[in-house]
Amino acid sequence: MLILGIDTSCDDTSAAVVEDGRKIVSNIVSSQSEIHTKYGGIVPELASRRHIEMILPVVEEALRLAAVTLSDLSAIAVCYGPGLIGSLLVGCSFAKAVCYSRDIPLVAVNHLEGHLLSPFLEEHAPDFPFISLIVSGGHTSLYVAEDYGNYTLLGRTRDDAAGEAYDKVSKLMGLGYPGGPLIDRLAREGNPGAISFPRAYLPETYDFSFSGLKTAVRNYVKTEVQHTGERIPGMEPGVLSIERLRDIAASFQAAVVDVLVRKTKWAVKKKKIGRVTLSGGVSANRVLRENMKKMGEELKVQVFIPPVSLCTDNAAMIAAAGFHRFLKNEFAGPDLNPKAYLSL
Repeated sequence: MLILGIDTSCDDTSAAVVEDGRKIVSNIVSSQSEIHTKYGGIVPELASRRHIEMILPVVEEALRLAAVTLSDLSAIAVCYGPGLIGSLLVGCSFAKAVCYSRDIPLVAVNHLEGHLLSPFLEEHAPDFPFISLIVSGGHTSLYVAEDYGNYTLLGRTRDDAAGEAYDKVSKLMGLGYPGGPLIDRLAREGNPGAISFPRAYLPETYDFSFSGLKTAVRNYVKTEVQHTGERIPGMEPGVLSIERLRDIAASFQAAVVDVLVRKTKWAVKKKKIGRVTLSGGVSANRVLRENMKKMGEELKVQVFIPPVSLCTDNAAMIAAAGFHRFLKNEFAGPDLNPKAYLSL
């Protein structure tokens, strides 16, 4: 059974063909990073316009690499939220038009479910139930997954998502966009214990909060600028030394990872579930992956983390989630509308 997945939830245009919800036949991702980098973040209008330009060639390439045609598809699965509404409109409109014209079943997929099920695209997939930590630029959430389509939210961010905090801290440090890879790269040679940034543990809950940490980094940078006479990038003359920036990056990253891993550990102990999955764009982070695996060894639980290529937004995970919706006959019609805000 072949499912064509389409994802235009943010700034990546992606299409993929997945067989039986597990085997990736093709997975094409067209990145817009070059367009948005000079603005220090995603510009929604530019993102949606680029999706319009790329959606057809990306889908055609996915079908070509999979050596299939539209007639070979069992269904088309499209991400309808959450995400940038203008971007989502492009993917949904395209999918609805193709399904209507070729009489192909349409399946609507929640972007978060795509991330949650992305570990199933690997050879060794988790059994249900499992604890799922989804960490991305727009989401930081902890779930218990009981079965396909049966998810219970344990906690979510109360303000900034972890990935959003990375981008904002990267910008105020003058590193650029996207912040996650840039900070992770800089932190490799920094001292994670150099600066004691705060951790918002929010006792008695599984919720997250990274706004205070972001503010603490900003205040620290300002203090250093005043004390040393240096300037943050973009403010002449001079910049903070590379050594100081490395320590700030490493200490900030240590604070984020500590909270993410600790909250997951609390959930494992409380729910007594021996399987954990990590997904979402931030799950590509080197330190987070290492510390999550260490937690698994410490608690003697299985930890499943997709390869980096499946951590960031991609259509393969949308097709995988759509496959299980298809099996339940959960189809969408031509009245499907995207939703910028959508719970799982």
